[in-house]
Amino acid sequence: MSRNLLLAILLFGAAAANAASPAVLIVGDSLSAGYGIAREASWVTLLGERLEREDYEYRVVNASISGDTTQGGLQRLPRALEKHDPAIVLIELGGNDGLRGFPLALVKRNLASMIELSQAAGAHVVLAGMQLPPNYGASYTRDFRDIYRALAEEHDIALVPFLLEDVALDTDLMMSDGIHPNAAAQKKLLDNVWAVLEPELETLAGG
Repeated sequence: MSRNLLLAILLFGAAAANAASPAVLIVGDSLSAGYGIAREASWVTLLGERLEREDYEYRVVNASISGDTTQGGLQRLPRALEKHDPAIVLIELGGNDGLRGFPLALVKRNLASMIELSQAAGAHVVLAGMQLPPNYGASYTRDFRDIYRALAEEHDIALVPFLLEDVALDTDLMMSDGIHPNAAAQKKLLDNVWAVLEPELETLAGG
């Protein structure tokens, strides 16, 4: 057997094994797409590394797009579910809706539809909560924040209370725009997600 043929077989086998692993599907916006930082530094890439390090045989599929809204995520989700058949769907959307002042009923409805589609496909759902800067008004800011907890309770799903916890107010961890976390913040974002995601992984492992 030639060296090139052997290498091709090994690469094919590795790709097939990876494809056979259950998927963690991330559907998010710039916070998960790694806006402004190297892809290998993003919390989603770090998640894949932690899963491997902790001996969880999952592959991470990042279906996040910078600037995306809940409407865009909802439109893209059915194809992603069909293509990747994920065991877990992590939804990290809504921030752009809030920054643009979208109606909160629409934001909640879109997120609820994403949760329901994911559950109907047999996936566990993790919802990443978001919060807005206070200049959007006390009522809108409060009601926006409360959408995530309400959805988690209504659909009995896991909730990351606030993805940017201990990051959003730390200027050393944020870019100059005050909206996007920098590379130094990514490990903390992963820690915020991992605290909620790992129990879901354990639940799945227990059957």
